[in-house]
Amino acid sequence: MELEFGYDTTVQHVTVPEERLLAVLEPQGAAAPAAGAEEDIVRAALANPIGAPALRAVVRPGEKIAIVTSDVSRPMPTWKVLPAVLEELWAAGAAPEDVTLVFARGVHRAHTEEERRRLAGEAAWGKIACVDSDPEDTVTVGVTRRGTPVEIMRAVAEADRRILLGNIEFHYFAGFSGGAKALMPGVSTRAAIRCNHSHMAEPGAKAGVLEGNPVREDLEEAAAIVGADYIVNVVLDAHKHIVHAVAGDVTQAHRAGCAFLEKFYRAPIPAKADIVLVSQGGAPKDANLYQLQKALDNAAHAVKDGGVIVLIGCAKEGFGEAVFEEWFRTAKSPRALIERLRADFTLGGHKAAAIALVEERCDIYLVSDWKDADVRGLFMTPFPSAQAALDAALAKCGPEAAVLAMPYGGSTLPCVQP
Repeated sequence: MELEFGYDTTVQHVTVPEERLLAVLEPQGAAAPAAGAEEDIVRAALANPIGAPALRAVVRPGEKIAIVTSDVSRPMPTWKVLPAVLEELWAAGAAPEDVTLVFARGVHRAHTEEERRRLAGEAAWGKIACVDSDPEDTVTVGVTRRGTPVEIMRAVAEADRRILLGNIEFHYFAGFSGGAKALMPGVSTRAAIRCNHSHMAEPGAKAGVLEGNPVREDLEEAAAIVGADYIVNVVLDAHKHIVHAVAGDVTQAHRAGCAFLEKFYRAPIPAKADIVLVSQGGAPKDANLYQLQKALDNAAHAVKDGGVIVLIGCAKEGFGEAVFEEWFRTAKSPRALIERLRADFTLGGHKAAAIALVEERCDIYLVSDWKDADVRGLFMTPFPSAQAALDAALAKCGPEAAVLAMPYGGSTLPCVQP
């Protein structure tokens, strides 16, 4: 059977023997939306808010409004969501000069002007201020019960209203993306993010888990301290089209969106596989190793101990984060990364340790744009194509090896259900 895996803006083709293929995990099928349908889905969510009145009833004329949305490393289609949000604000009497769109970049790189313009879309660009979050210009508004300082970008913290945009996906230790995550870590300081993320090794900090998840509970407490007036979150299909949207209360609306995502993306499997083929689905999610880690972590739920994960992603931007890179370049083994994190939790290093935990369980064959020597420095094995990697994995695991395919690994969460 021939399968396709997104690779930057192209695809990698792989032929898997039919008798070896355990399953192909994809989200539920959905017809391509008609022109304007995605924006209508957002408008319908705003017309039927969850746990809150209509947005136009929340905002008052003259109030300063901060709209926080995702950065370029996320697939969030801000330009499709923003028109409906702005319609609500204008209906409430808000003035364009009082509205600021903030791209929540956390610890990611700054945007170019062209990237900001593309993300904002024509409905916003040139009409409202469109800026990157600034971790150097923040105010402290409190401390959570777990000791996380709530340090938020000044323009967001001092606004009269905060509206959070985002897309909901499984997140490997916060349970799900979306909701309050736009504030923490989105527009927080590195120190605050470090404190919040330090709970990732605790029980309950897992993909698909909300209740009892220490990371999620901490970041939602931080959002409550700041004050989050409204969210508009979307769920995307495998082709990055909006298939569902929720609006309203930061927690209640988010939970409803997560429930939809569960049905759409949680994938039951009969058993773990010897070999898992996984990609992020292509650009922009496979731009760097930092982003590829999400697909790798989900694939780890589906592979047997001692098996092989074939990780497919170009990672043309390299590591994607400086601390993450330094940890790998100085590590002597996966175990060294894990021990370093236990001794001194460091943001960026946490991703390296997360990869190391998978490496201790199975082999990772990486298909990327990286040089072979650099791939080996990750304690992974380089291959020029997905097909070559699969052939090698089949040779290693034997003639009875079962293969599982995850073409959209960052969004699909395997769950063993015999």
